[in-house]
Amino acid sequence: MKRFGVPFRWLVGASWATNLGDGVALAAGPLLVASLTDDPFPVALAALLRWTPPLLFGLHAGVLSDRVDRRRIVLVAHAARVLVLAGLVAAVVAGVVTVALALVALALLATAEVFADNTTATLAPMLVARDDLAAANARLQTGYITMNQLAGPSLGAALFAAGRVWPLLAQAALVVAGLLMLLRMRLPATAGPTGRATGGIRRDMVEGFRWTVAHPAVRTLVLTILTFNVTFGAAWSVLVLWTAQRLGLGPAGYGALSTVGAAGGLLGTMLYGRLTRHVSLGNIMRAGLLIETFTHLALAVTRSALVAGVILFVFGAHAFIWGTTSITVRQRAVPAHLQGRVNSVNTVCVFGGLVAGSAIGGVLAGRFGVTAPFWFAFAGSAVFVALLWPQLTRIAHADDAVAAPAG
Repeated sequence: MKRFGVPFRWLVGASWATNLGDGVALAAGPLLVASLTDDPFPVALAALLRWTPPLLFGLHAGVLSDRVDRRRIVLVAHAARVLVLAGLVAAVVAGVVTVALALVALALLATAEVFADNTTATLAPMLVARDDLAAANARLQTGYITMNQLAGPSLGAALFAAGRVWPLLAQAALVVAGLLMLLRMRLPATAGPTGRATGGIRRDMVEGFRWTVAHPAVRTLVLTILTFNVTFGAAWSVLVLWTAQRLGLGPAGYGALSTVGAAGGLLGTMLYGRLTRHVSLGNIMRAGLLIETFTHLALAVTRSALVAGVILFVFGAHAFIWGTTSITVRQRAVPAHLQGRVNSVNTVCVFGGLVAGSAIGGVLAGRFGVTAPFWFAFAGSAVFVALLWPQLTRIAHADDAVAAPAG
């Protein structure tokens, strides 16, 4: 990682530390609420609160990151998270924590995370040369897979078993560690706010949306992400029920399949550099969408836990490779002064697709059984891939004319 420079190494360290803390919270947050009530609604609400803030505040976070010193935004967001965690720790230790207090704290933590994550995504292009972005993003995404998806939830559950306060203290310590590393990171003198996002908030949001729509490559990329998150959300919203009813597995089996998918993502991190040296980004994206489409078909027809594990392992590798490629293409194409807003449009499409897909999946599963959402996901993905196929190889090359999107 020496070729990326010291500031990027601090960014990676901070990202890995905070991702581990977020992974701890993935398990500890719902467990905390579940320990306070037997009502399933608040427990489900705890999960929903992780998806709602990006939809409510994603565009605002994008405008802010194009107006204000980006490093300062991340520092303030992490400091706010530490304060919320400190208050929650105090409530748990004093024995006065309630369901309502826990849910409010989780909502505040998720909101601060929106501003931290959206702005962090704009920092790599400020620290790394354009041709090194793919490798740099692979480093950052490796931390997400290993810390947030693999190590974090297991650690969070283990700490919670030792006492409700321990995962909260661990997350606070990890966020503080990330904050301290970001304090050591220095952005280039030329990488400050451009001052170009200085109109009204609504006008700046509209400017980011219009630029996204006007740029053929980024428009196609965001539309793909929206569509495939609808199909993915529909299928994965009932994955726990599908695991039980179709494969006959209990909670431990569901957890094992989730771990297998994350392990596939870890394999993707190891293969990514070699893959991008031999395969164009456009062809990687084509292959990835085919893998995702046929994943839905395979899960719709299989009844074998072993086959499902292999499918999810491959899907996990695809998810990492696709995500890293998508980030790289977008960072290469978007001008610096619009990075925050275009990234926020992408974020809203990601979570909007997941929410819409989850609603569709719930309705389909209720009426036609647990495999119906997977058939819907396969059919929807297949139609979209057929329509999009000619455009995919152009996406990764259309970023040469960065500042001149076609209308």
